[in-house]
Amino acid sequence: MHIQVISVLPEMFAAISDFGVTSRALKQGLWQFDAINPRQFADNKLGYIDDRPYGGGPGMVMMAPPLARAITHAKDQHQGKNPPRVLYLSPQGQPLTHAKTQELAKLDGMILLCGRYEGVDERLLNHYIDEEISIGDFVVSGGELPAMMLMDSVLRQIDGVLGHQDSAAQDSFANGLLDCPHYTRPESFEDMHVPEVLLSGNHAKIAKWRQQQSVLRTTQRRPDLLAALKQEASELGISEPTDKAI
Repeated sequence: MHIQVISVLPEMFAAISDFGVTSRALKQGLWQFDAINPRQFADNKLGYIDDRPYGGGPGMVMMAPPLARAITHAKDQHQGKNPPRVLYLSPQGQPLTHAKTQELAKLDGMILLCGRYEGVDERLLNHYIDEEISIGDFVVSGGELPAMMLMDSVLRQIDGVLGHQDSAAQDSFANGLLDCPHYTRPESFEDMHVPEVLLSGNHAKIAKWRQQQSVLRTTQRRPDLLAALKQEASELGISEPTDKAI
C-alpha cells in the first residue's frame, strides 16, 4: 500500500514512519509513504495557501488551487496498480470503524488531505475528494493526528505489519465486540489474582471464558454494539451485566 499525506506539517508523520511497528513495516517494504507539503504548489513567493473566507467570519480557509495541484501531483506519484482513494480527515465525515479500516486496507493506496485553519474550500472537497473520514464527534487543530490514527489502524490490518498474524483478529471490534481482559505476570498483584481459568491450561475453557468476558464487557461499556449480538449473549448464558468479571 502506498500512503501519501498532504499536510503543511509533514514532520509530524515521523511518529508513524520512524517509530513502532509501522516504521518496521515501512523498512520491510510492506507499505510506502510520502508526505507532501502543499505550500510548494502555492502561486505566491511566501507559500500562502489560505485566505479570508467569503462572507466574513473568523479564521482562514485553505485555498482550492494549491491543494488541487498537490492532489494531482500525489496521483502522478502513486505506485499502485489501481488509482488511490483521496480522503479528507473531517469531523463531518463518515465515522472511522474497524470495518472501515479493513475496507481501506485492501486498497493499493490512499491520499490523505489534512486540513488546517477553518477548513478547506468546499469546491475542492466536491471535486477532488472521494470520501471524508471522521475519527469522532470532536474537533482538533488539524487533520494530521486523525490521519495518523487512520494510518495506524489501517496498516495493522495488512499481513506482516504486526508481530503475530492473529493480533489484529483479536482486537476490540474485530468480531463486533470489545476485547476481553488480559493478564500477565505476576500471578498476584496487590492482592488481585489472575483468574484461575487462565492458569488451567484448558484451551477450550479459556476460549469460552474470553468470549464470555468479551460479551460481558461490551454489554457493560458499549451496549450500543450489542443490537445484533443479543442472541450470542443468550447462548453464552449472559443476561444482565454485572460489576464483576465472571
